[in-house]
Amino acid sequence: MEQIAFTTEMAVVVGALGFTIFLFVSEIIRVDLAAILVLVLIGILSYVPGLENLADVNHLFDGFASNAVISIIAVMIVGAGLDKTGIMNKVAAKILKYGGSTENRVLPIVSGTVGVISSFLQNVGAAALFLPVVSRISARTSIPLSRLLMPMGFCAILGGTMTMVGSSPLILLNDLIASANRNLPADQQMDLFGLFSVTPIGFALVLTGIAYFMLLGRFVLPGATKLEASQGQGTSDYLQRVYGLKASVFEVDVPEDSPLVGQILADINLENHLYIISTYYRGKVSMVQILTAEIAAPCRLAIIGKDVIVREFAEKYGLTVRDNLDVFAEEFAPTNAGIAEVVIPPDSKLIGKCPRDLLLRKTYGLSLLAIHRGEENLSHVEYGDHKPTAIGLVPFQSGDMLVAHTRWDNLVRIKRDRDFVVVTADFPQEELRPQKVGYALFFFMVSLSMILFTDVRLSLCLLTGAVGMLLTKVLSIDEAYRAVGWNTVFLLASLIPLGQAVQSTGTAEWIAQQILVALDGWPIWSLQLGVAVLATAFSLVMSNVGATVLLVPLAVSIAVAAGGNPAVFALTVAISTSNSFIIPTHQVNALIMGPAGYKVTDFIRSGGIMTVLFLIVSMVMLNVVF
Repeated sequence: MEQIAFTTEMAVVVGALGFTIFLFVSEIIRVDLAAILVLVLIGILSYVPGLENLADVNHLFDGFASNAVISIIAVMIVGAGLDKTGIMNKVAAKILKYGGSTENRVLPIVSGTVGVISSFLQNVGAAALFLPVVSRISARTSIPLSRLLMPMGFCAILGGTMTMVGSSPLILLNDLIASANRNLPADQQMDLFGLFSVTPIGFALVLTGIAYFMLLGRFVLPGATKLEASQGQGTSDYLQRVYGLKASVFEVDVPEDSPLVGQILADINLENHLYIISTYYRGKVSMVQILTAEIAAPCRLAIIGKDVIVREFAEKYGLTVRDNLDVFAEEFAPTNAGIAEVVIPPDSKLIGKCPRDLLLRKTYGLSLLAIHRGEENLSHVEYGDHKPTAIGLVPFQSGDMLVAHTRWDNLVRIKRDRDFVVVTADFPQEELRPQKVGYALFFFMVSLSMILFTDVRLSLCLLTGAVGMLLTKVLSIDEAYRAVGWNTVFLLASLIPLGQAVQSTGTAEWIAQQILVALDGWPIWSLQLGVAVLATAFSLVMSNVGATVLLVPLAVSIAVAAGGNPAVFALTVAISTSNSFIIPTHQVNALIMGPAGYKVTDFIRSGGIMTVLFLIVSMVMLNVVF
């Protein structure tokens, strides 16, 4: 093997790599700004005499139009379109139904599902698709988002090793093997890999990822980040903190023979010092039940009240109090509904009218919990020295603060009504479009089919689905712009020139040669491990495709020279380039970093152990299977 000389350009690239890693780890500045800074430095240094090969300044910003970056933009829009129809709420509800609300049950279901999906869909696409699902699960279970997104993201990366179409390096591998075969004698020709040849390896890696977070997650995952801690509190917490209403939400079963059947909702609320906020009858949840309506059974009720009062009420009428919310879990999810504060302005037409006259729940979708008037709080619920009040019969006055439980889409409409002034501001202020679910699913399936069954570029496949959703008004173009995480886009696009510099200056080949020369004469298994470690390191500082293209020919050469299996060495490279967990340079890691509020140190802590486990499991499985 001809010795490669170390040049000044290589020294500059090595320095740039070290500087980038320092900025990422120290977080002196934000990682996306650090990436932009490195892009600018690479560009400026390329004008220095003798460093012209660092980057082609005429193509310095081509990364912003790269296949990977456009794919991420498109998949974010597609994911937002599916989310806009409310279908992700249903997916989250299904996961919660079978997985419960504990971290150890939710985590393997979410991570395993994403791992399987990413074996056929590009891992960043699978992660982006499930990002809104995981966000909703976090909101409904109070599990910090930071404890769910990293396991999901890591398993999306691991799932890409389950089939030969799961990641770009594996897709490229057979072409690289065919190219290498032209230079090999007939007795050393390598067979091409089938679609599921790597499935046992990928399956073992996904199981390892899930087991790792289930067993060590409490130690390696961050708790609630500052971003999550700043989010709003749940219904009962808010009622107690602000209005002194020491009440929780309960789901209660009403049997057919209950004495409650036939009674009026408003009367039940007043007489029993609680609030029936929603009903479930004949398979339908209703949040706008008319106060004069009667109870029909069998049904379920969602009740806000003190624990002791609700249980006395249940015993009195032969009801069953459930341990957790079931059919009302969706209704009371903070992403769909919650507590709102609304003021009656001086010129409101509602002044002098009471909630029952206005049919407040039917007309406006407001389930009134309390009226804050001056220094006084009026409500059905008894607490402290406060006596329960029939607030349904209290005429509204100018300046009354209404405390109500409502769906956010109802609150959006109320915000446009001059008879109210909506005080609550931190709620999702965009209405869902469930009527567009057919269009969203159709164009998602079009994109997926193009990815799986055609040779069309990934970015174009995903943009086809995104444009289809825009044309059918699943999303508006402004909503699509807001759906894109531009920090992720700039992070990835700005690092691409650095990766190209590593390759174009010969730095990558020089590093590879130094390591392989150092391993010369070692046992075959240690050479294979060295190749795996090298591929892992390269995937952190350059694209996994670039690392694969560069290292597969070198790995084949070293295997032939040492008497090893060149096909296994080539596969080792393609598998190991997915071992990218330590810093957020992988597309999936960059995607989840912002929403969860992760720091680079979080990836170093969690990803460091995962990297070692990946190396151990992949090496064992490669040698067992092949």
